[in-house]
Amino acid sequence: MDIILLQDVTNLGYKDDIVNVKNGYANNYLLPQGKAIIATATNRKIHAENMRQRAFKEEKIRKDAETMKAALDGKVVRLTSKVGENDQLFGSITNAQVADALKAQHNYDIDRKQIVVDGDKIKTLGNYTATVNIYREYKAQLALEVVAE
Repeated sequence: MDIILLQDVTNLGYKDDIVNVKNGYANNYLLPQGKAIIATATNRKIHAENMRQRAFKEEKIRKDAETMKAALDGKVVRLTSKVGENDQLFGSITNAQVADALKAQHNYDIDRKQIVVDGDKIKTLGNYTATVNIYREYKAQLALEVVAE
């Protein structure tokens, strides 16, 4: 079944993409959740018109994403945490804490949902990396440095 995505869906596609999925996935998940609509002939025409009108806005968004990627690539974010035995952290470092530290240290306001910490959660001291999903194919790499308080 061909569908038009109304929002980004992980491992499937981005907003406004036309993708082919199995009927059950579309009928039981994507359509009821409001994440997609069926790609009928009428919906395809409406989609094409919307995409044509959005092309100018899209170019500006891409330029902004490219500058943001260039600015964020290679930035080092220093995170502090209380430490127990064997350099184990009390708790863990999550993407929300990385977003807060990025705002405090470099003044970039990035939504926590756009940050993916490699290994999901950090539980020991050391150096790690995180990926910031800025816009579609624009992704920046951050260096994370976790130190004791």
